[in-house]
Amino acid sequence: MIFTPELFANAIVAGLLLGGFYAAVALGLSIAFGQLDIVNIAHPAFVVVGAYTAYIVNSAWGVDPILIGLAASPLFFIAGAAIYRVYFQSFERTGQESLRGLVFFFGIMFIAEVSLILVYGVDYRFVTASYIGENWRVGAIDLPLRLVVPFVVSLVMTAGITLYLSRTFIGRAIKAVAQDREALQLMGANPIKIKQYAFGLAIATAAIAGPLLIIIGPVEPSVGRAYIGRIFAIVVLGGMGSISGTLIAAMILGVAESLVATFYGPTWANAVAFSILLITLAVRPQGLLGRA
Repeated sequence: MIFTPELFANAIVAGLLLGGFYAAVALGLSIAFGQLDIVNIAHPAFVVVGAYTAYIVNSAWGVDPILIGLAASPLFFIAGAAIYRVYFQSFERTGQESLRGLVFFFGIMFIAEVSLILVYGVDYRFVTASYIGENWRVGAIDLPLRLVVPFVVSLVMTAGITLYLSRTFIGRAIKAVAQDREALQLMGANPIKIKQYAFGLAIATAAIAGPLLIIIGPVEPSVGRAYIGRIFAIVVLGGMGSISGTLIAAMILGVAESLVATFYGPTWANAVAFSILLITLAVRPQGLLGRA
């Protein structure tokens, strides 16, 4: 592909918008893995379930996908809290969470994917909204609204979670459970309940990230697999548990993928996340902003 300033600028902007979406997908893992040390490899599967939830309601009643995600988030929170209780009783309480816990979440991912295939098949599903297919043009820059809207929603969600974790008692307790569990107990808080609440919050973010996924493009049950490497790379690059670091890392990954896809082809773009992950682990294992 021939390099032109216009093409380069459009690739940068597209990468930033895509990175905003990546941040929405990675937020839940940043809480679960970064702050709770729970390797929830099934998180992208919950995002796909959120996407199908948006598809079901949108196709039946025409409700905006983002509103569907907001309405479904309490149900996802309850599901996440219930899953953590099973995880704790089965693995964490007995100190067997390292390998068996990973298998547990792999099983959840497999069950979610197979269940969607059995009910909806492997055909791609999509939603309708007034902004999907629309495009703004600012000078030489194209701004597809199917990327702009998820970008804006992701920024709002990231800002909201950052404020919640830093300004509320439960939010500070979630940070404390990862940093100093004994001090948290001295404050009269139950670390297990705090972790249960935090994991519910992590899964609740998938209810909103799912509609953003299906706004960007059609989905099928196994699409979540493509995001496993990406979101782990983002969480590690940003700094374990750093919400602002997650956003910055997602932007970096989005821009890197967009540039590689534009000038070298989309096939090479798939290797970007793993390359960034390996380089980060070798050069700066604590990530850009360290552990929150």
